[in-house]
Amino acid sequence: MATTGAPAARNVWTALIGGSIGNLIEWYDWFVYSTFSVYFASAFFPKGNPTAQLLNTAGIFAVGFFMRPVGGWLLGRLGDRKGRKAALTTSVTMMTASALLIAIAPTYAQVGYFGALVLLLARLLQGLSIGGEYAASAAYLSEASKPGKRGFFSSFQMVFMKVGQLFGLAMQIILQHSMSDHTLHSWGWRIPFVFGAFAAAGIYYMRRNMLETEAFDEDDTAGRERGTLRALFTYKREFLLVVGFSMGGTLCDYMYSTYMTKYLSNTAGLSKDTAALVSFCAIVVFIVLQPLAGALSDRIGRRPLLIFFGVTATLGTVPLMTALRSVHGFGDALVLMVVGLVIITGYTSISGVVKTELFPTAVRTLGVALPYAIANALFGGSAEYVGLWFKHAGIESAFFWYASGCCAISLVVYIAMRETRNVAFSRQDRMPEKVGA
Repeated sequence: MATTGAPAARNVWTALIGGSIGNLIEWYDWFVYSTFSVYFASAFFPKGNPTAQLLNTAGIFAVGFFMRPVGGWLLGRLGDRKGRKAALTTSVTMMTASALLIAIAPTYAQVGYFGALVLLLARLLQGLSIGGEYAASAAYLSEASKPGKRGFFSSFQMVFMKVGQLFGLAMQIILQHSMSDHTLHSWGWRIPFVFGAFAAAGIYYMRRNMLETEAFDEDDTAGRERGTLRALFTYKREFLLVVGFSMGGTLCDYMYSTYMTKYLSNTAGLSKDTAALVSFCAIVVFIVLQPLAGALSDRIGRRPLLIFFGVTATLGTVPLMTALRSVHGFGDALVLMVVGLVIITGYTSISGVVKTELFPTAVRTLGVALPYAIANALFGGSAEYVGLWFKHAGIESAFFWYASGCCAISLVVYIAMRETRNVAFSRQDRMPEKVGA
């Protein structure tokens, strides 16, 4: 007998907010690092080539992603053994601490490279947090959704993630118009991280009052079998599916979001203010598209949306990014960026729910967290660094071909995998029908 997977209070919208709002704060902190790196890069490294300074800060950004598999394992195990609520509360606690560390980190002029070390430690802590947050949130939202509306409700995970990014961009725009460029480079860049630390602390108290999902409470898998690597690797095919499934999507997501603002200013030649405004407006459109696409997947299935993304991203990335390099104003840049975000909506709106539909309750959080974190570490987290490296080498266009190749590999996975929309989260959800290539 299928269960709704809703918390005891049966209030799906309350569960949705509780499970998603942490994504807002955590991804605000995560993206604000990239957004404001153009201002604090010179604070932590010696004076020199601005692109080289950005390359150093992007390297630290990428290193944070390599902690995501560790965080995915630790918090995924916690989420499957102690509950989704425990993992969600722990992840936002770690994000509070990491944002505070960045806010108070000393500069190169004050302590030399020790400031960069503090920055690195904060990013590693963020990586641990995000590695588990995504999966715990995806599992919580999927299990709390109404039957037949899992795609729609789960899409709000991406909505809140992008609202967090939007807040980061809004903070940048506000500070750009209220502070001088000198002040922003000097100390103004610390303000967003202070805000993020206090906001994350507030989310911690909210999550303490969350209800656990019925799917987790009613699962009768023996405790020693929950959330273990041994149990997870009985689903090797699903594990590999998540890695291949995520490769192109996560790379394009970061390319069109975190990398895009720098690309518009460093390569296209738009002012920092204009580039930030373009990104802000485009992401507003992107946010609106997520629940629409999620609801569509509940009607027609997940695979058609994924295949749409795979085909258009494989064929369209190079011409789209090439066209963006030649834009001359706000309007042209906005239209082209929205086109890119429409393409990746086929992936982002349902990526979380599809991953949860591949695994049973006992290993669902770990099953989403670990392979997704590996894919993010290899392809998503490195996207900005790889892009800047190609630019530094004078062959930035090669980055677009690299992205297209990754999308082509993911497209093969989308075509080969079976539909997951009708997989049930049952009361005896120990061995649901496997879904794989």
